[in-house]
Amino acid sequence: MKIGYPCINQSLGKKTISTFRLSSYSEEKLIKAVSYNLSVLKEILSYNIQYSLLFFRISSDIIPFASHPICKFDWKTYFKKDLLRLGQMVNEKKIRISMHPDQFVVLNSPNKEVVKNGIREINYQTAFLDAMKLDNSAKIQIHVGGTYSDKISSSDRFIKNYNTLLSVEARSRVVIENDDQRFSLKDCLVIHDRANVPILLDVFHHECLNDGHSIQNAISDAGNTWKKDKDGVMMMDYSNQEPNFRRGKHADTLDVIKFNRFLLTTMDSGYDLMLEIKDKERSAIRARHILDQLA
Repeated sequence: MKIGYPCINQSLGKKTISTFRLSSYSEEKLIKAVSYNLSVLKEILSYNIQYSLLFFRISSDIIPFASHPICKFDWKTYFKKDLLRLGQMVNEKKIRISMHPDQFVVLNSPNKEVVKNGIREINYQTAFLDAMKLDNSAKIQIHVGGTYSDKISSSDRFIKNYNTLLSVEARSRVVIENDDQRFSLKDCLVIHDRANVPILLDVFHHECLNDGHSIQNAISDAGNTWKKDKDGVMMMDYSNQEPNFRRGKHADTLDVIKFNRFLLTTMDSGYDLMLEIKDKERSAIRARHILDQLA
């Protein structure tokens, strides 16, 4: 099992991304930002290797405005050597990589322009992972989207757009995750049956919204949607509820007692685990120690 965290390493005192306003876009600013972002990504990956955190989610903004029509710059060619070196590092150390587009990526929107923008974002992230020469176990996770007062029609629209608008390369990387308000694991399984898209199980979301699946059954059902020879082992997201806040608020730090209990009942299922917890690598290191003690 690989354990990781998303986007930002707080111990290094740096953010993963440098960006700027769209109104001040220039190729000079883009090159400067991307150069910085890739150097920080290398530093984060080196840190993660040191602490055996071999799962990392790269920020969608690592190439600022890459999916926006304003960006005509050929970043894949300009940064080819840097991306290949990073990819070599990832492959040699067997690090699992993922990306997660922002909330504006909604493939089931009735608004065709929204869908078009989402496709551009997915295509950019696919190109980024391809430029690093990562295999198809490096995934792009998205939500199904909104229900728009008709979940069945919204699911149908997602399936149609997924099958007809995404390239073969993008479909090889995209996975869907269950959310905490609209599309449960059961809803995602219905979509999988018609689109064959793997399901990333979000454990915390499943606690908030499920259809009677135990966590063990949920892991089994979601895991069956992954083809290990093509997709790698299944990915899962994990967090806890932050006490005394609205339902669905991610915890600031890992609840080690709950996490220990979770591992004891599920770790034999075979998965890589992304911790969506506010203190990032600090909780991930604690989780790694717990796992090592149980192994």
